[in-house]
Amino acid sequence: MDDSTKPATRIVLVHGIWNAKSWLMPLARRLRDEGFEVDVFGYPSIVGGPEPAIAVLVERLRGGPPVHLVGHSLGGMIVLEALRRAPDLPVQRAVCLGSPLRGSRAARNLGQRRWTAPVLGRSGALLQAGCPDWQGRTPVGMVAGNVARGIGRLIARFDGESDGTVGLAETRLPGLAAHCVVPASHTGLVFSAAAARQAARFLRDGRFDERD
Repeated sequence: MDDSTKPATRIVLVHGIWNAKSWLMPLARRLRDEGFEVDVFGYPSIVGGPEPAIAVLVERLRGGPPVHLVGHSLGGMIVLEALRRAPDLPVQRAVCLGSPLRGSRAARNLGQRRWTAPVLGRSGALLQAGCPDWQGRTPVGMVAGNVARGIGRLIARFDGESDGTVGLAETRLPGLAAHCVVPASHTGLVFSAAAARQAARFLRDGRFDERD
């Protein structure tokens, strides 16, 4: 069995906008309890934005051992863009947590106002536009939340369920390998035992647990 076919045991976590590496520590602890080795990838989401983060992430992973990726919110979009631009990366599976892969209505509303647009910094364009339909070789799963608690409710009105910041419809990108919903808000996905459990299940087996 060569390195590319060995089951990956290492996860790299990628945080979202307005967050830092420390924000993902609760999720990292839960995934370590599931038996994974976990690293956290940090980047300046406002002054730096996705483009340099994608480039650094690609460089860090290229040529390395098999790995899984997990990204929360904007972090999931960065994960997908890195995999799309560098399909040779040794990434076996990836999970997005509440990422608005089809574009964020809340971000678009913020971007329309001169006094609120700066809070998105250089991450605004990707959050507003979303990602192309997924056609990469890496299986990608989505763990979305349906507890509508968050500042997004003050910024956007969602059609259907949401996690308070991202609408469920915004997480359903064509081409994903699997999609599941857990009882958590957008912020709460990072702290949710159910979200961590579902992410670990997908990384191991390529599917979510329908009973969770």
